[in-house]
Amino acid sequence: MPRFSIIVPSHGVAGRLSQALDSVLAQPFGDVELIPVCDAPGSPAADVAARYAERDSRVVPVHSPPSAGLAGARNTGMRAATGAYVLFLDGDDTLVPGALAALDARLADTGDVDVLYFEHERAPWWEGEPTNPAALLWPRRLPDGAFAPGQVPQLTGVRLPAWSAAHRRGFLLEHELRFPGGHFTDVGFCGLVALHAERAAVLRRVVVRHLVRRQGSRAARPGEHHFELLDQTDLVLTRAAELGLPAERSGPLFAQLFAAILKTAAHPGRLPARRRAFFRRASRLYRRHRPAGFRPPGGSVGVQHRLLAAGAYTAFRTLRSVNRAAAGARERLPRPKGLRTRLRYARALRRPLDPHLAVYCAYWGRGYACSPAAIHAKARQLAPHIRGVWVVEADQAHTMPADVDYAVIGSRRYWEVLARATYLVNNANFADAVVKRPDSVHVQTQHGTPLKKMGVDQVAYPVVAAATGSFARLLARVDRWDYNLTSNRHSTEMWERAFPGAHETLEYGYPRNDVYCTATADDVARVRRELGVPEDSTAVLYAPTHRDYRTGFETGLDLEAFCEAAGENVVVLLRAHYFYDRGGSPDTGRGGRVSRVIDVSSHRSSEDVCLAADALITDYSSIMFDYANLDRPIVVYADDWDVYRETRGVYFDLMESPPGAVARTPEELARVFADGSWAGPEAAAARAAFRERFCQFDDGRAAERVVRRVLLGEPPESIPPVLPLAERVPAPAASPLVRS
Repeated sequence: MPRFSIIVPSHGVAGRLSQALDSVLAQPFGDVELIPVCDAPGSPAADVAARYAERDSRVVPVHSPPSAGLAGARNTGMRAATGAYVLFLDGDDTLVPGALAALDARLADTGDVDVLYFEHERAPWWEGEPTNPAALLWPRRLPDGAFAPGQVPQLTGVRLPAWSAAHRRGFLLEHELRFPGGHFTDVGFCGLVALHAERAAVLRRVVVRHLVRRQGSRAARPGEHHFELLDQTDLVLTRAAELGLPAERSGPLFAQLFAAILKTAAHPGRLPARRRAFFRRASRLYRRHRPAGFRPPGGSVGVQHRLLAAGAYTAFRTLRSVNRAAAGARERLPRPKGLRTRLRYARALRRPLDPHLAVYCAYWGRGYACSPAAIHAKARQLAPHIRGVWVVEADQAHTMPADVDYAVIGSRRYWEVLARATYLVNNANFADAVVKRPDSVHVQTQHGTPLKKMGVDQVAYPVVAAATGSFARLLARVDRWDYNLTSNRHSTEMWERAFPGAHETLEYGYPRNDVYCTATADDVARVRRELGVPEDSTAVLYAPTHRDYRTGFETGLDLEAFCEAAGENVVVLLRAHYFYDRGGSPDTGRGGRVSRVIDVSSHRSSEDVCLAADALITDYSSIMFDYANLDRPIVVYADDWDVYRETRGVYFDLMESPPGAVARTPEELARVFADGSWAGPEAAAARAAFRERFCQFDDGRAAERVVRRVLLGEPPESIPPVLPLAERVPAPAASPLVRS
């Protein structure tokens, strides 16, 4: 029997779950059983947990459906536990170093106790000093060893989270103690534990470091779930009455539970509606459970107690309410430039949403492109009743297809459609001034798989952070998202870290990559003709990424010299990063001679360019993840990997798991093509492993899944499943040497 069973529910925290598991497994005290509770086999967290279970036999994953909530996950973990003591961690919390050894030592001093309370830190998710709220809750004097709960009546348990105590498993089984369903489950569970415990102890030391999520705790979010605080209060006080709890214990328990209820009743942000109903039910509970001889505290809190007992809601509201309407209105005021535009936009926001209007945008208004274009095209087939309007910069309006409606960014119509659209789809972000209306649906499609650090993960890299600007404004944009798309499990985890928010992740694939499974040989031949690729030539796409530490575009290669060394039939398709596709042809390395170098930087579709290419050379661009769907050779040209990694930050070491051959100098790159290793068996094996990891969901039906789920409102279980990688047939390459 292990000394400790540590239960870690993981719903919605796959991006940080590894930190929690590492903090347990790294403890010098190793007599533990670690039980991650995951949604279902194949979920993001389940994949993380499975990797740990393969490496360490102490990790025993179990599964609980999301519908069971936090209580169901913890109860599932307890049923699987075999340890002498049970601890709980949230999936993004950690044990501090030496925590388990300290718990074991304290239990050795006190002997077996039913519950051992300990301190915890609350660490701000972004910045600031951690706090130790538990230390403020301990009574001034505590027995040195174990004690009966009646000796310390102020220690009721209801003010502590479940992860601030170790529970003897035999005690939980004996009294059949489980987490009650619903929100505020810690109040119910911890209250019942304290009522039934016969021996308790306290460890005055921080054991758990709790990450305060950016969205805040469940207790602080608005909604009718706050009525469940009344359910938990009723549960605990009813059990206390059944057990005949003496007045010296029932008084503090009653006072602490109703302190939380009064705080909720007085907070308009927590109960935007039905505050009167909450107050009246709380008043009935107050009168039913008030202990004999209970004396309310003094001051204004005592007045609140008396008003609650009397059911005097109007007087209570007058006493405690704070007029926040004006401040809230100022915070929500739209701020587009120009007073006249602001007034028009504000007026449009008062009109009802158009249920049949969708607004699309790609690359900050650069035209009809990427996943938004793929979703728009599929919506015309499957949801023709949804009218799509694109928003584009004025200098890109001429690039829009003739049959696609659009509005120029900044125009009167632009603000009108943004104010009234029910659906807003973007691969970047809409302007800061755009207001997220309550019933509108924002879809973030992303525009690549992250190798480099993104979002708030950039804060540790000064050059990048300076270019990013205000992270607060970035997160305000993230707060508008309802859905975020990913194309692989790696992206799911990294986006969760980089863009913390309350949005739902859709593991549907990137719609822009659908074409890699649906295009035909005729499509490939057509695109090659349009780009001017000579027949019977091997077209190599060279697509380097942007360098944050450089200004302007540099190819990094003498492309003419590369063509001559690589073979007489090799041509290069040069595609600069989209930051640089408006400035004319980049320098190709020999005074602008482009006889065998075709500049495709201004071509609107990167997907077309990839279809035309027989192979890809890139450095650290996310295009490699998309191109891998074609199962064609990829060569990584990593001449400055160490510099890039240190200045930009990366999520994994590309040199350890590349998608093919790697070259670090121009000579190595030319040799890779001259000797054929670019398309050899070693490169193919590396590409296969890369595809297995990063091409999980791109099966050609991503756009359909998005349209059905978001625009048509079909339930998740009816959405077409992802086709396994082995069953997909990528678009054929033009050269038979590299055909899939």
